[in-house]
Amino acid sequence: MTAFHILLLIGGYFIVLLLISYFTGKNDSNEDFFKAGKQSPWYLVAFGMVGASLSGVTFISVPGWVDASQFSYMQVVFGYFLGYLVTAYVLLPIYYKQNVTSIYEYLDTRFGFVSYKVGAISFFVSRVLGAAFRLFLVAIVLQQFVFDSWNVPFEITVILSILLIWIYTFKGGIKTIVWTDTLQTLFMLVSVGLSIYFILNKLEWTMGDFLGSTELSKYSKTFFTGDFFAKNHLLKSFLGGMFVTICMTGLDQDMMQKNLTCKNLKDAQKNMVSFSFVLVFVTFVFMLLGALLFIYAEKYQIATPLMDGSPKSDLLFPEIALNSGLGITVAITFMLGLIAAAYSSADSALTSLTTSFCVDFLGTAKKSEIAAKKIRRKTHIGMSILLIIVVISFKYVLDRNVIDGLLTVASYTYGPLLGLFSFGIFTKYQIKDKYVWMVALASVLIVLTLAKIPPELLSGYQFGYELLPLNGLITFIGLWLIRDKKTTLSTNNQTL
Repeated sequence: MTAFHILLLIGGYFIVLLLISYFTGKNDSNEDFFKAGKQSPWYLVAFGMVGASLSGVTFISVPGWVDASQFSYMQVVFGYFLGYLVTAYVLLPIYYKQNVTSIYEYLDTRFGFVSYKVGAISFFVSRVLGAAFRLFLVAIVLQQFVFDSWNVPFEITVILSILLIWIYTFKGGIKTIVWTDTLQTLFMLVSVGLSIYFILNKLEWTMGDFLGSTELSKYSKTFFTGDFFAKNHLLKSFLGGMFVTICMTGLDQDMMQKNLTCKNLKDAQKNMVSFSFVLVFVTFVFMLLGALLFIYAEKYQIATPLMDGSPKSDLLFPEIALNSGLGITVAITFMLGLIAAAYSSADSALTSLTTSFCVDFLGTAKKSEIAAKKIRRKTHIGMSILLIIVVISFKYVLDRNVIDGLLTVASYTYGPLLGLFSFGIFTKYQIKDKYVWMVALASVLIVLTLAKIPPELLSGYQFGYELLPLNGLITFIGLWLIRDKKTTLSTNNQTL
C-alpha cells in the first residue's frame, strides 16, 4: 500500500466524518455542542465510548507493549472494571442531580471558587497531555509510513491531523462526536478482527492452534504476584487501574460529557456498565493481537521499526500490517482502524477542552447565546493550536512506550481531582477554600519526589500506578488539615 493510497483512504474517511458533522451540526447551538440536547441513545454512547476509551494508544501501543510486559496490562484492566462501576453508581448520580455542564461545577457548589478552578485546571492539564499522547501516536505512524516518503516535516503532519479534527467538530461538538465515535469504534474493532484472522491464516493456524501454542505461552503471563516491590505487582496494578478509571473517566470532563448527553441517569448507568464489560473483552483481544504480532515478526524475521535510531515497539503493528505482505485488505482495515482509534479520542478531547475552558474559565453560561457562541468558536481554535504545540514537543521529550507514559502522567495530574471529589463525597466538612491550590500543588510535588527515589534506596521497591491513589490520599489528608471544623454541609444547607 503506497503513501498515496493511504492519503486517498484518509481523505475518503474524513469526507464521511464531514457528512456526519453536516447533519449533526446544523443547529450550531452551545446546548448541542456541550450536551447534544440530552437526547443521545445510551447504547450509541456506550458503543462509541469503547473506541474513545481505547484510542490509538490501545490500538498500537498495547500490542507493542506485550513483548516487554506480557499480559500484565490485564491486571490494570480488571481494576478499570471496578472503577467503571464506582463511576456509574457514585459519581454519575451526583452529576445528574446537579444538572452540570462541566462536572467541575460540583466543586464550586461543594467547596468554593478556588477548589472549582483547581479541579478544572487539573483536568485541563491532564486532558491536554492525554490527548497529545494519543495524537502523537497516530502522527508518528502517518509520518513513518506516509509523509516521510514525501519529505513532509513531522510538524506539518501534526498540524494537518488536528486541522481535520477541528473542521468536523467546530459546529456540532459532542453531538457530532457521539455519532462519529460509533462509526470509529466499528472500524477499529473490524480492523483488529481482520488483522488477527489474516495473520493466523498466514501462520496456517486456527484460533485454537494459537491459543494452545507454546509460542503464546511465552507472552501470556497475566498475574504477577511474586515480588510486591516490582512495578507490575497484581495488587498495585489493580488498585492503580481502578483509580485511573475513576479519574480518567469518572472525574474527566471528556468521558463524562458523553454520559451527560443521555436522557437520564438510568440510561447513563446502563451505558457505563455495558461499556465496561465490552471494554475488558476488547482489551484482552488486543493483548492476543500483540502476542500474535511478535510471534509473526519472529517467524518472518521482521525487525521492530526504528524511530530516531531506536527501536519503537509501537510501530510494529503498522509495520506488519502495511509492509509484511499480508495483503491490501489488512493494510486498508489497519489504516481505517488506526485513524478511527486515534481520532475517536482526540476529537472528543478537543471538544471537552473547549467545553471546560468556556464554562469553567470564561463563564459562558452567564453570557448571551450569541456572545457565548463566539467565545466557543475562538476557544475551539485556541485549543487546537495548543494541542499542536504539545504534540510536536513530544517528539523531542518522549522516551517510553506511549501507554506507559499516559498512565504515568495520569498518576500526577489526576491526583488532586481524586482527593477533592473524595473529600467532597465522603465527608461533610467544608474547607478553607483559598488554601486548596497549595494542597494540590504540594501533593503533586510530593508524588513527583517519591517517583524519583531510586529503587535501591527503597530496598528495591518500584513505584507504579499506585502513585495515583497515593496522590489522591495525600490531597485528601491536606484537605482534612485545612477543613473548617465549625462548618459542615448541614449548616450550609448544601447537598451533594
